[in-house]
Formats: sequence, C-alpha cells, structure tokens
Amino acid sequence: MSYMKKLEDLINNGVIVDINERLDEIFEEIADNKEASEDAKEEIEELREFKADLEDVLKDIKNGDMDEDEAKELIEDIEMAQRGNDEDYGFEEEK
Repeated sequence: MSYMKKLEDLINNGVIVDINERLDEIFEEIADNKEASEDAKEEIEELREFKADLEDVLKDIKNGDMDEDEAKELIEDIEMAQRGNDEDYGFEEEK
C-alpha cells in the first residue's frame, strides 16, 4: 500500500472519526449543562479547523499535490501523536 493511500485511510478511518466523536462528546456536555463554556467553544473551533486541514490534505492526495515522502512524514506525525495522545496529531498551528 502506498503511503498516500495509507494516509488517506488513516485520516478517513481514524483521525476524522476521533474528531467527530470528540465533537459529539462536547455537544452532549453542552446539552447537559445548557450552556457552552469558553473552553468548550475554543475546543470546538480548534477541532473544526483541524478537520478542515485534514480535508485539505485529502484534497491534495486526490489532486496529486502530495508526494510519497510528504505522506510518509504525515503518517509518522499522526502515529506519534496518537501514541502520545497529542490532540493536534503532529500538525503545527499556522501563524
């Protein structure tokens, strides 16, 4: 399996699923509390931005705008983050 295919599978079947599950948890907490804390609002925004970044990566793969080396590096970052329970999966926030 190519690194790009592996990355695509990892994003679609792992990372995005995890993000959606966490968003569901946050929305359940908000529903239970009848309001959203500032932390919850911030986490929702960060998760939505991160998901959009991942969708951009998927577009790059589909459009051929990524090479195998880039895909391999992203896979390694994601796997390292998953082992360390790193919330941003190794992606750096753009300034």
